[in-house]
Formats: sequence, structure tokens, C-alpha cells
Amino acid sequence: KVKTKIALETTAGQGSCLGYRFEQIAHIIKNVREPERLCVCLDTAHIFAAGYDMGSAAGAKKSFREFDRVIGRDRLAAIHLNDSKSCGGSRVDRHAHIGKGEIGLGGFRFIMNEARFRDIPKVLETPKGKELKEDVANLRTLRKLIGISIAMCPQHAKFRYGEGKNRTRHRRK
Repeated sequence: KVKTKIALETTAGQGSCLGYRFEQIAHIIKNVREPERLCVCLDTAHIFAAGYDMGSAAGAKKSFREFDRVIGRDRLAAIHLNDSKSCGGSRVDRHAHIGKGEIGLGGFRFIMNEARFRDIPKVLETPKGKELKEDVANLRTLRKLIGISIAMCPQHAKFRYGEGKNRTRHRRK
């Protein structure tokens, strides 16, 4: 018996792409011959562009609760970590460096500190330069979020109080 699994990546919903709503992915999984072979790679910029709130720890927690309810916690196989140049709910797929886009740092803080994600592979899927210096900076940013509450971190206070870019996004209807 083949044990290979296939990960469906969440999409931003740009154009006619499917997979930007958790319900769409759940429908695909439910209707294949061997659903046990399918899992999900959640892309932070994609779900933000699809209208899920990733701009705060509370918003990210709520979005992951929705993922758990609709798709199932056991189906999460990987997380692509990236900020978004696009507004939330815009359905436009444009990746940005961690903390430099519309999402901000709150959602990433939640992901980096949530025990259930500790063993889930996380992949930086941010814009790259020739020498990958950007990856070093993004990893530093993510590491600084580990074990730190946004409330304890004055340089990130704007994200706690809703003054960051993440509050300018469009809302899904």
C-alpha cells in the first residue's frame, strides 16, 4: 500500500482559484477516493488574502479554530510563513517579508508560540534576493517572537492596539 500523502495548499482565491475557503478544501478531501492521503499546507499570506484574520494573535487563533472545525487539526501538514503586500480579503496573492506587510506580527507570534505547531514544518516563502539575506532577517524576526507576548514588546505595540497596517484591510462579506 502506498503511504504517500499529498498536501493541498491554501490559495488566496485569485482569479478562479479554488481552495481559498476552508470549506472548499474540506469538500475536495471528502470527495476523493482515498481522503486519508490528503493533508493541507496552510499559507499565511493566502488565507489572509482570502479573508481570514491573521493580523493579531486573537485573529490567528480564531482562524486556526475555524481550520480545525472545517478541515480538521490532524490534516495540517505544513505552514508557509509569509506576510502579505495585499489587503486582507483582497484575494490577491503577493508575498512580503515577515512584519513588513499588511498582516503585521501578531499572527506570527501566535504561530511561533503555539505548542501544537511545534512539530509542524514551517517554510519561509518570502521574496528572495541573490544572497538570501532576506531569509536571515525574516528568521531573526520570527525567532524574536518566540516566548514574547506582544503586550510586553513596546516596539510591536501598534499591532496590539490595531494601529498597524493590518487594520486597513478589506472585510469579506
